[in-house]
Amino acid sequence: MKTVLCMLPVEPRHKEKLERAAGEGCRFIYAGEDGATAENIAEANIILGMPDPALIEASENLELLQLNIAGADRYVKPGVLAAKTKLANSTGAYSKAVAEHGAAMLFMLQKKLHLYRDAQKKHEWTDFGTVTSITDATVLVVGLGDIGCHFAGIIRALGAYVIGVKRRAGAKPECVDELYTMEKLDELLPRADAVFSVLPGTPATTHLYTAERFDLMKPSAIFINCGRGAAVENSVLYDAVKSGKIASAAIDVSEVEPLPPDSPLWTLDNLMITPHVSGYYHLPYTFERIVDIAAENLGRFMHGEELINIVDFTTGYKK
Repeated sequence: MKTVLCMLPVEPRHKEKLERAAGEGCRFIYAGEDGATAENIAEANIILGMPDPALIEASENLELLQLNIAGADRYVKPGVLAAKTKLANSTGAYSKAVAEHGAAMLFMLQKKLHLYRDAQKKHEWTDFGTVTSITDATVLVVGLGDIGCHFAGIIRALGAYVIGVKRRAGAKPECVDELYTMEKLDELLPRADAVFSVLPGTPATTHLYTAERFDLMKPSAIFINCGRGAAVENSVLYDAVKSGKIASAAIDVSEVEPLPPDSPLWTLDNLMITPHVSGYYHLPYTFERIVDIAAENLGRFMHGEELINIVDFTTGYKK
């Protein structure tokens, strides 16, 4: 009998789906997002959700950790999981929500709607001048996983010319017009009218967007980050927008979260900030997909079959 600790905020219909997938060989503990105790975690053979890594302590009981997020960087650190523990994530659940959030940010900045909203609050009838169009814009998507591909598909369908950048070379997906690896990033940045970054949090991506790389971008370029906040230092981003190295930027993530109230980033008219809300469960579809993925892997695990969404311990993301 396997003990399954479910830390997802499930409803009865979700419980039925999970228990049906697991079969009769599992005992379920439903703890919710914050209700799991150290004892629950220590006894669990399977965990669905995000336990505190410090409480896992390389548990020898834990055979499968099925995360409800895509980025597993907190769990791939040495000493968190035992060598035998399988780790899977929820890649694919967030693509629609995060990609659409990023596209909305891009459209808003292109049409200067953020400035008009600010003017509305001040009761000011102001014309902010010329705007840009997604049609025929060159958009660089840095991080061509599920989210990056979904974003690329949206904007390409609207007429953008899309260049994709990924870590490993491979076949070019239909959602992009050109495909390169990260080694070509400096050559591609000067071509971009907009840069959409959705990179994982790894040593290789930390502070990737340096002041020198913002220097390579067009003064008219838009920078959007919906990946990991550590990809760009807050001070570097502030300087790039404030100095006019780029026209505007939008971030759903920050190097420090929550972004401190005294951060100068809040003061920039041409910077949009959302508080890491593009994902999570704000789009109901996302949670339904997470439960589906968890049920799929639960059934596969109990039947000794190959799991989906296995995490690469080098990147912290799906292999």
